[in-house]
Amino acid sequence: MALKTEPFVLNLGPVHPSTHGVFRMRATLDGEVVVDIEPIFGYLHRGVEKLAEQRTYTGIIPLTDRLDYISAMNNNFAYCLAVEKLAGIKVPERAEYIRVIMAELQRIAAFLIAVGAFLNDCGAYFTPFLYMFREREKIVDLFEMVSGQRLTYNYMRVGGVSQDLPEEFLPALRKFVDEMPRFIDEYDRLLMQNEILLARAKGVGILTKEQAINASASGPVLRASGVKWDIRKADPYSIYDRFEFDIPTGTVGDCYDRYRVRVEEMRQSLRIIKQAMAQIPSGPVRAEVPHLIRPPVGEAYARIESPKGELGFYLVSDNSIAPYRCHIRPPSLINLTALREMVRGWKVADLIIIFGSIDITVGEIDR
Repeated sequence: MALKTEPFVLNLGPVHPSTHGVFRMRATLDGEVVVDIEPIFGYLHRGVEKLAEQRTYTGIIPLTDRLDYISAMNNNFAYCLAVEKLAGIKVPERAEYIRVIMAELQRIAAFLIAVGAFLNDCGAYFTPFLYMFREREKIVDLFEMVSGQRLTYNYMRVGGVSQDLPEEFLPALRKFVDEMPRFIDEYDRLLMQNEILLARAKGVGILTKEQAINASASGPVLRASGVKWDIRKADPYSIYDRFEFDIPTGTVGDCYDRYRVRVEEMRQSLRIIKQAMAQIPSGPVRAEVPHLIRPPVGEAYARIESPKGELGFYLVSDNSIAPYRCHIRPPSLINLTALREMVRGWKVADLIIIFGSIDITVGEIDR
């Protein structure tokens, strides 16, 4: 006689360590096997897009810090690009180089958290996470030098950056860039063939190339599926067309490939920073921009390759000091749309690994 089972619903979150924020998953299970899943968000909604309609263009910058709060510099960057495109503002050369350096440092810092947290989800204990926080602290120290802050930096401005680099910044950055490849090699020695990581991540949560494209995934999630797409090369913004770097991709599209792509992208970010340091000119770090910016009537969309994928800002101007409309394209939200395809047929323990491999920040989902 065949054994009949009845599916049941398991709620994970909204407050649960494995959900990486105030996020909830309603998983329909057959035993321990995931039959279906419904992501539920909205517990952290702060109305950032609506608040932006009541603030000046410059006053919106601190709001962007709180989106993907692990990548505040990148959020600043994307928003400022949109305002500059809308208002026709030219950014000084030195400011362009400073922005790129900050964005790539932020990318490394974000990947250190993503990889460390993912390994913790895999059951590789807390040690790898602490190893990676060791290097992230060095990057945060650099950010503190230029902005005085350690998490939400509010450093970039429309037309450039808030202030020039202090005298001690470039020597400290040079030391970090010289040392960091050795630490990435150390991560590889510890983790690349780690039996816990291989058992938990290899072949798990596969997202095919076709599925990734159809879901409009971007960033490491897309590239791990074998799609060689990076906005810094496909649609270069700022001065990224001046730098040489490669686009790491995966072959299978599983959790392991998503981990590997992020590690390899750290190396490419170091390449970009080295080139930027060698080329950075002297000069002003901010264009002459009025305190109250009034862009002409129109609309603009600017996008960047953030650590999680395509981050875009769409602005509509009615020639007032605040945008008529501000809409954000958050990569975490779009990448999450592929979660159902990735987890069906896997067990509850695998669900945690797969979800962690996407690397979301709820702050930019609940805008």
